[in-house]
Amino acid sequence: MKKILFFSVVYLLLPFLARSSSILIAMDNTQKDHLKSYGLAYWVLKNKGEVDWLLNYRGGSFMTSYSKAAEDECKIRGISYEVLADAKVNEILKQISDPSVNMDVVKLEKLPKIAVYSPKDKGPVEDAVVLVLNYAEIPFDYVYDEEVLKGDLSKYDWLHMHHEDFTGQYGKENSKEKWYVDNQIKEETRARKLGFTKVSKMKLAVALTIRNFCTNGGFLFAMCSGTDSFDIALAAANTDICDVIYDGDPPDPNAQSKLDFTGTLAFQNFSVVTNPNTKQFSNIDLGAIRRVKQEDDFFTLFDFSAKWDVVASMLTQNHDNVIKAFNGLATAFDESKIKQGVTIMGETKKLNEARYLHGELGKGQWTFYAGHDPEDYQRHPGDPPTDLSLHPNSPGYRLILNNILFPAAKKKKQKT
Repeated sequence: MKKILFFSVVYLLLPFLARSSSILIAMDNTQKDHLKSYGLAYWVLKNKGEVDWLLNYRGGSFMTSYSKAAEDECKIRGISYEVLADAKVNEILKQISDPSVNMDVVKLEKLPKIAVYSPKDKGPVEDAVVLVLNYAEIPFDYVYDEEVLKGDLSKYDWLHMHHEDFTGQYGKENSKEKWYVDNQIKEETRARKLGFTKVSKMKLAVALTIRNFCTNGGFLFAMCSGTDSFDIALAAANTDICDVIYDGDPPDPNAQSKLDFTGTLAFQNFSVVTNPNTKQFSNIDLGAIRRVKQEDDFFTLFDFSAKWDVVASMLTQNHDNVIKAFNGLATAFDESKIKQGVTIMGETKKLNEARYLHGELGKGQWTFYAGHDPEDYQRHPGDPPTDLSLHPNSPGYRLILNNILFPAAKKKKQKT
């Protein structure tokens, strides 16, 4: 009778004794919603938990300690997940630690404070980063020129630069449409309020402040014209490249010879385009001359060593290494204009163009991602915003979210 009672108790306790210790959010092609999975990782950090980012394991999966709240959150968000017992977790970690495999574990433990450099009333221009942050349910703050120049960037770990023109040429537009005219009036009013005689002078001051944010340890992420126009503004700090329609006076005829590339992040030895009748800022961007059909337009992610080149590996985690290309005010970077020491993480090799760059600056790091919207090949102002519920497994959008989680990471020490 005692034996029967013993085995009955054991049988009843088995579900508790074998209770799983971890939740695995696989990020390979079995995942129903890759984008919301990043939001779940952020949610765990927000709730004082930790996340292991399993680099190159099933597409760069996430693993966290089991809790019913986390499991419920996966269900609410429509995320695929697996509940694992200790034995299975140890098996995975043993596989990853094998020196012969290109995998590693990075612990995410700090909740990154995120800001987006953008006016709240930006008109008909949608920002891909804002779209994916909202879809993934990752909170952020807007900051713009006033906040940047009064020092508010010190509150944040991560800054995204909106579809922006730091040269003061309004995206090389010359439009009579109301949204454009209103925007120019707002920018000129803001510049005067902040004590600048020109919008270009204000944007230069903002660019220098953002560069200092990065130098002092911040993480900077830019897309579209927020990439090349940022470096162009820094290089043109001691000259005038804006034509009459933008700032009331002609550009310096010797502007090209006065460019200083020592302060730029990614690019050097480029030529600026001061002609207001072309939308091209410089010859950094190959978008104006490339002739590629949409169905043939792709770029490839490099395969980095997860154990030795951890940063680049984090930033390129994906379930697909061939990414659909997409256009923008900056579409593709001429590789001959990229500085030494900059890491090219994605390129269209046959065209000698880079699409995804990373570098270090002082104590901080930055990433430039060419193009405007990874799921809208040719974006135009006024087009309806991309509905990310139709693209929950977008490899192009995953690259943005890799950057958002990057400041949360602490490299896990290797066993000796």
